[in-house]
Amino acid sequence: MVKVLWKFLFHKEPNARPLGPLPMQQLDSLSIVRKSPDLLRVTWFGHSASLVELAGKNILFDPMLSIDLGPSAWLTPPRYNATLPITPEQLPPIDAVLISHDHYDHLDYQTIRRIKSKVAHFYVPLGIGPHLRKWGVAPERITEMNWGDEAKLPGLTVVCTPSRHFSGRGLTNRNSTLWSSWVLKSDSKRVFYSGDGGYSPHFKAIGAAHGPFDLALIECGQYDQQWSQIHMMPEQSVQAAVDVRGKVMLPVHWAAFTEANHAWTDPIERATAAAMRLQMPVTTPRLGEPVVVGSGPLPSSPWWRQVQ
Repeated sequence: MVKVLWKFLFHKEPNARPLGPLPMQQLDSLSIVRKSPDLLRVTWFGHSASLVELAGKNILFDPMLSIDLGPSAWLTPPRYNATLPITPEQLPPIDAVLISHDHYDHLDYQTIRRIKSKVAHFYVPLGIGPHLRKWGVAPERITEMNWGDEAKLPGLTVVCTPSRHFSGRGLTNRNSTLWSSWVLKSDSKRVFYSGDGGYSPHFKAIGAAHGPFDLALIECGQYDQQWSQIHMMPEQSVQAAVDVRGKVMLPVHWAAFTEANHAWTDPIERATAAAMRLQMPVTTPRLGEPVVVGSGPLPSSPWWRQVQ
């Protein structure tokens, strides 16, 4: 901890933040219209917040859609952009919200408060239910899950799977709730979301049990060699996509906040280089740019190099 604090205070990365706003595609609920049960489309809003359309359902991962991170903006890093591709109020009806863990950059009070009326159900790791109930979500719309638990929706199975991370929203409740990754299975397609966590054999186990995956959303960013047990280095992120048998990798957990002492483009530059070496297809959409999987070329431009 002393080494980490020393680095943050006296050895700051000069390119930790972009000099200007990141390009994004503005959206509203009319931009996200269900086409068919066979459609697999994902829209990444920055950091780990992503909307997955699968089996005719809208599934929202870790919806941190606030500008401020946590309860005290003066203590936490500001978001790169002053706006997002979509506001919580503009989201379409959501069939399920899946939370990976209760850190502020994944479980956001303001977002939950603003979307709870349009969410049919919340699926969360063990112990996160009390947060949601305190924030006004009806208990019957919350399902807490352990690793290996499954939940059935019409045409879709949700599986809570392991990750190697930690939890807590304060100084006194560390590891009082569970953390997880998630698997989505329809009759024809499969999606994996890693949540946060370090690299370990659980990725191969998930790939063997539930893969291959048409799309793997993998954490890639906010890392340091000193805490690689809880956040993967970019090369490990690509290896994780290989391990779970992902057909396409979408790097997430970057392009929103600076929470580690590396250049803001370092995650995507290193990940795309590693993906080329390992022959792992990678899609790199702009914030808010929908990605349709299995229907032509995927967004792959290095847009981050154009940011001034």
